[in-house]
Amino acid sequence: MTNPVLTIVVPCYNEEAVLPDTIHQLNGLLEGMLGDDLVSDKSKILFVDDGSRDRTWQIIYKQSLNNPKVRGLKLAKNAGHQNALLAGLTAAGKVSDCTVSIDADLQDDIAVIREFILKFREGYDIVYGVRKKRDRDTFFKRNTAQGFYKIMKKMGVDLIYNHADFRLMSKRALEELQRYEETNLFLRGIVPLLGFKTANVYYDRKERLAGETKYPLKKMLAFSFEGITSFSVTPIRMVLALGIGSFCISFLFGLYFLGLRYFGETETGWTSLITSIWMLGGLQLTAIGLVGEYIGKIYKETKRRPKFSIEIDAFNLPISRHLITDGDLDDEHADIPFGTLSETN
Repeated sequence: MTNPVLTIVVPCYNEEAVLPDTIHQLNGLLEGMLGDDLVSDKSKILFVDDGSRDRTWQIIYKQSLNNPKVRGLKLAKNAGHQNALLAGLTAAGKVSDCTVSIDADLQDDIAVIREFILKFREGYDIVYGVRKKRDRDTFFKRNTAQGFYKIMKKMGVDLIYNHADFRLMSKRALEELQRYEETNLFLRGIVPLLGFKTANVYYDRKERLAGETKYPLKKMLAFSFEGITSFSVTPIRMVLALGIGSFCISFLFGLYFLGLRYFGETETGWTSLITSIWMLGGLQLTAIGLVGEYIGKIYKETKRRPKFSIEIDAFNLPISRHLITDGDLDDEHADIPFGTLSETN
């Protein structure tokens, strides 16, 4: 069997603190797999800069000049993690037999990428990296994450439990993925829909190398809500059921109060009236807001705007040194030795 061409896709956003070590570790892994004759010598590591505001792109570009295995893709602006990942997968899929996606903080164990390749050589098109346990997470994060998976399962969304975006995909799986043209992108939900032969590889998650997480509570909640509303209309049905239930309860209370009035036992009171008005008003606003969220998604889908814009393609195009100054080449991040400087692929 011919050794597969592998591209490791790494989306990056303000990863200046971890990137030098990330490049060093992934490069060492790739060199090791080349030495063990697991992958082709045409294999690459593709870093996608998602509109970072720090020196992330400068580090990527300088290392691409030093090391022919390191390549970069710079987006014109911040497009979000999922779109940046899709940009890298789209570019890599054109020239690779398989791709592996992994976050730049390397909390996912890169050692299991070898197992990914072995599974791919056995005929699996998609290999999921799945966490064995969540003992390193805080109590809140662990329980909210587990709750999210349970909610998604009850809503009929097929997610791989304890899997994020650490996975291998074959060339034909990526080609099938590109047929899904939805703007509201949730790859963890889309990939299981592809239907190809899959396998799971289990690993222990590590601590972040440096820097701060790019998924604080606010972003995690937004991401979860995006996943739920992108794959299920169950929330709207729940609101509909709640509205019907409220109407039935209100109808029964109406009959009750009519009965009291008929028997002359009514009392004038504001508490019950105001409480019912506020409760029903809150339900109405919630329902309108939820319906509006779905309408907003439809609005985005109908516009068919590009998911990302590429400013610099240092993956498929020849590398030009004029895009980075000599002064940038001499800073503290340029001292990672990867070989002779090269201006072309």
